[in-house]
Amino acid sequence: MSDLAFKNKVVLITGGAHGIGQATAEAFKKAGATVEIIDIAPGDHFVGDISQKETLEAFADHVLKKHHQVDILVNNALPPMVGLDQASFEDFQKALTVGVTAPFYLSQLFASHFASGASIINVSSSRYAQSQAQTESYSAAKGGITSLTHALAMSFAGKVRVNAVAPGWIETSDSVHSDADNYQHPVGRVGVPDDIAHMILYLASDKAGFITGQTITVDGGMSKKMIYHEDENWSLKLYD
Repeated sequence: MSDLAFKNKVVLITGGAHGIGQATAEAFKKAGATVEIIDIAPGDHFVGDISQKETLEAFADHVLKKHHQVDILVNNALPPMVGLDQASFEDFQKALTVGVTAPFYLSQLFASHFASGASIINVSSSRYAQSQAQTESYSAAKGGITSLTHALAMSFAGKVRVNAVAPGWIETSDSVHSDADNYQHPVGRVGVPDDIAHMILYLASDKAGFITGQTITVDGGMSKKMIYHEDENWSLKLYD
């Protein structure tokens, strides 16, 4: 992406204080954009819990008083991951609220304030199509935001493009990965936040002007790799 490609653009990012959100915010700023972040973590941004309706409304009011319009909305905030054995009704509901309801409500709150050529990018996950045990809340939320993406694309047709990025394994800490961790990715490494930020910026740019309603998986090819028992030195151990 060229320098200052997003000059004079207003970008909103949920969960923008760390990980993928932080990398995306930094990339947009480097490209000339004005970035507004909402995150539950303390910091120099709008602090609030997006599972609360009043917080979303306060954030929208805060943004519109400063900028009057929005060019790009990135729904990135991370829903909690709790599973069948431990999740309460409230736990599961919060995951859906953070992962699906909040992105919908923010899109609705800003509906009449999106600038010409505006774009919404939702951060899904490769888990919308595959799962591990005990990840029901997260997988359900990511499935929901993936479907929300193409529904919003139809409702906003001709006004706002709406797409999703589905990350695979993205390391947001300083962990050092084993050769096996890297090798299971066809590209030969675990992903980093910038891998997702680059795709988000592309989808928000004019270069992606013919793309809407799509979910783009960015996972180093991991979800496409078939592995059988005793294939590539991998074996399945069964326990009683």
